Amino acid sequence: MFIALLKFGSNKAQAGQFMQGHNDWLKRGFDDGAFLMAGSLQPNLGGAILLSGRLSRSQVEECVALDPFVSAEVVTAEILEITPSRLDDRLTDLFA
Repeated sequence: MFIALLKFGSNKAQAGQFMQGHNDWLKRGFDDGAFLMAGSLQPNLGGAILLSGRLSRSQVEECVALDPFVSAEVVTAEILEITPSRLDDRLTDLFA
């Protein structure tokens, strides 16, 4: 499983210009089954995406690089890989 942290970068002020492309990218990620959750980092720090563990790290890196916010340096991306060692029963379906 992966978490992509998308923290605002040097071109944060240009976010509006790339918002539609970013939203389209998010939709594709959910439609493809790559994204499990997306949300905002508080307070106004950027965003985070929980990605499926069915993807390889290189696939995640390629996917994140396609975000218009990343390519336009509206955000900088940090990808964290998690290997779960304990899991609540409510999350079992995510790891099946």
